[in-house]
Amino acid sequence: MPTKPPALIADRPWIAPLLALPPRWFGAIPYALVALVARIALAQVFWSSAQTHLSNWDTTLYLFANTYQVPLLSSDAAATLAVALEVTAPPLLLLGLATRLAALALFGMTLVIEIFVYPAAWPTHIQWAGLLLLLMAQGAGTLSADALIRRRLCPDASAPQHE
Repeated sequence: MPTKPPALIADRPWIAPLLALPPRWFGAIPYALVALVARIALAQVFWSSAQTHLSNWDTTLYLFANTYQVPLLSSDAAATLAVALEVTAPPLLLLGLATRLAALALFGMTLVIEIFVYPAAWPTHIQWAGLLLLLMAQGAGTLSADALIRRRLCPDASAPQHE
């Protein structure tokens, strides 16, 4: 017995209204909210990693020497730089202060982790990279210290679309 081919969109009238939702409803979501959620999510990930690394520094040094093996740096230097970034970037992201710079630094660290440390964890790393690229491209949004500083320093200048 032959199987029936899948129905076309015209055969399912309920699909057309669903396809129309993004421009009508989802397009109204303010970028400031999107950026805030991205900043909070990324800050949590990297801050949690910093706390884990700082909870036992000897274990952290062991991991960097024997498991992570970042090229071009000694394991002590790599551990120190990574944890320093994990401690400083999350508060900057939460405040929306120097957001593009913090996102760029974390993007670089994410690339190092993906390429040299945990390449099999690409599904997680691509999510981090996507959020970091969003912040690098569009900035922290209007709910940020970056936007407040920009308004104070350049009150007459036209601000970028998302900040």
